[in-house]
This record gives sequence, C-alpha cells and structure tokens, in this order.
Amino acid sequence: MMLRSLAPCPSMGRGPGPGFAGWLAMAAVGLLLGACATTTAPQSSTPPPPPAPAIAHADPRPEPAPRVTATGKLKVALLLPLSGRARDIGNSMLEAAELAIFDGAGRDIAIIPIDTGDSPDRAVAAVQRAAQSGAVILLGPLFGPATAAAALAARDANLEMVSFSNDEGVAQPGVYPMGLGVQTQVRRVADYALSKGIRRFAAFAPATPYGQQATQALRDAVTSRGGTVAAAERFNFKDGNLTGGVDRVTQAITAEGSGTTALLLPVAGPPLAAATQALTTTNPDAKKAQLIGTGVWDTPAIASEGGLSGAWFAAPDPSRRAEFERKFEAVHGKAPHRLATLAYDAVTMAARLARAKPGGDFTASGLTDPAGFQGLDGLFRFRADGRVERALAVLEIGNERVRIVDPAPSSLDQPTN
Repeated sequence: MMLRSLAPCPSMGRGPGPGFAGWLAMAAVGLLLGACATTTAPQSSTPPPPPAPAIAHADPRPEPAPRVTATGKLKVALLLPLSGRARDIGNSMLEAAELAIFDGAGRDIAIIPIDTGDSPDRAVAAVQRAAQSGAVILLGPLFGPATAAAALAARDANLEMVSFSNDEGVAQPGVYPMGLGVQTQVRRVADYALSKGIRRFAAFAPATPYGQQATQALRDAVTSRGGTVAAAERFNFKDGNLTGGVDRVTQAITAEGSGTTALLLPVAGPPLAAATQALTTTNPDAKKAQLIGTGVWDTPAIASEGGLSGAWFAAPDPSRRAEFERKFEAVHGKAPHRLATLAYDAVTMAARLARAKPGGDFTASGLTDPAGFQGLDGLFRFRADGRVERALAVLEIGNERVRIVDPAPSSLDQPTN
C-alpha cells in the first residue's frame, strides 16, 4: 500500500479566508511600522506556529469504471489466452465473439477482451482488471486450472463467471463451465446404446484424467440403468506404440454368449487408430463390438477414420454451426477452431441477459433460467451448482460421412432414446 505525507503551509493550508485576510493586514502594518522606525532596536514579533504534523493517507482503491459504454452498451469481459501456447485457440474464439457482436449482440453489449496467457495467476489478474473496467459478467477463462484459480477473485468482485472449460470439477455456484463435458457426452451415447438393447459395456481409455473421467461416466450411466461394465482398461500411447490392457478388453467383448458389447473409446487421432488396430489384431472378432465415442470424435477427419464404420458418438448437431463456419471462413480466410462456437454462444447469451430487464440480469437467477439458451452447439442450461446440461444428438460414422441417428431433444426435460 502506497503512503503519502501531506504537510500544508500553516498560512496557506485552507486557502483565502478570515484568518488569511487578518494575516495580510498584520503583515501590512508590520511593513508600515518598519518603514517609519527611527531606532535600530529590534522589533518584537510573534513566533510562527509549529509546522503541522505529517499525516499519512492510504491511496484509496480506484472506483470501478461505469458498467455501460458511452453509447449505453453493457460491458462484458472476455477472458481468453490471446498469448502463449493456446493463443491460436484464444484468438479464434475472440474472432467468433466479434462475429456474434456483428450478428446482433452488439446492439446490447460491448466485449472487453482480456488476455489470460498461460498462467492461472494471469487469469486472476484478468478478473480483477475486468471488475475495474466495469464488466457486468465474466466470459472465460478457457481452461479448468485458470477457472479454479480465478473463481475467488470473481466472487470477491461479485461477478458471475461463465467459463469455457469442460471440466465439471470446477463448477460451483457462481462458476459455470459451459464446455462440452465428457460426462454429458458419455451419458447420452450410453443411453442411446441401452435404448437399442445393448446391456453390456466396456471401456478402453487413455491413461489420462480425461480417460478416467470418461470411464467413470460410463460406469455411472450404465449401472444406473441396469447395464453392466464388463471391463475397463487403460492404455498408454507413446511414439506410435500402444501398451495396456488390450488382451483383457478383447476377451470381454468377444466372450462367447455375451451378446453385443458397446466399447467406449474416448480418444481421437493416432491413439484411436492404434487402439482399434490393436483390438482387431488381438482378436478379429473384436470387430463385432459396437464402438462408442465422445466429443473428441467431433472433427471432420473422423468420417474417414478406419475401423469406425457404424460407430456412435454424442455431440451437438453439426448442421446448427454450418452457417457460422461458412461465415467465419469467408471473413477470416480460415476455419474456426472447434471451440470457437463456445465464445459465439456465450456472447449471444450475454446479449439476451442484457435485454432481460433494464440494466440486464446477470445474476445466478438469470443464468439458471430453466428454459436454457439456444446456441450454435444446441440447447444448454446451467444448474444452480454450476454444472451445464446440454441437448446432444447421437451421430453414426459410415461411408466416409457422419449422419444423425438420434436428434438432439428440443427440451432439456425431454427424455432421450
């Protein structure tokens, strides 16, 4: 805390006034007497008062800026990694947010982009800067650790935080991770498999926190509906080589008389190709398993991935974001990052909250509206505990394309097949 000393001049400390005028009169008389004196004897005078004591004053905390711009738009903070390792993702999301402003959100809100970089500490500083800038809500940060670190600062600033993380572990009242969480995706595709008469499941997941979350989500979803998880194994993938419990998984999904087993493979790219190859190499009958996946499969490249014909995964309806992707590419000359839709939807949601009532409704009550919000990634809503619910479709891979086999529900209260 910076301190400063104030020591006003005794005769000038409060400006002109009766005391000051009296002092001038006395000074004038003294000068006249001095001019008329005929003796060299010293003149008596009143000694000056002692200097005023120094008073230490703490610099007050600056008042936050107004919540609205000069044109009357509410300020919305957008906390993204615009520098550092994730800058490409962050800048793509910023460009998507700007597109949402152009598409109509800009009538009600103005975004304040703030760089969170790579450090959770910078995310905390970004929240504090947003509060001083007069923001009415925080959109971001992107990652779970940054969200967890910034949550206390958001609470201190009395601001609700809608994070772009997909980590349900950081959810709490006032902190709403809106990313597509693995629990929601696994539950949706498992429910669809159960509706098709499949009662036996297995998981072959990477030895990562994401793989562990997906496996636990499968257990929770299946056992609560009367199904069984026959095997749950983890693998490691390094330098193109896959090691792990492929034998035990293969035995579980090819056991005689077991019927069809749905096998969860929550991984994409080279590790996915290595996993499917390892399974069929170990036992060709592994091809009989019904493969199911998560949102990591939601990429254009998945349609041409070998070994996935007939596989199912849960994701937002891709047709909803197709127009956005075309418009984004026309403006920026490149495709948006897959997470860019989160920023677009968050800004659109903030604009709706701004219109809810004079001054906006950026409270927990406004954010947890049971009707939810429509976005490029479909219908979503926040719960009071901070977790997000999403209406997802089930898609099937085949013939180098992806098609919807079970549409997303039109209501979050509508049961899925």
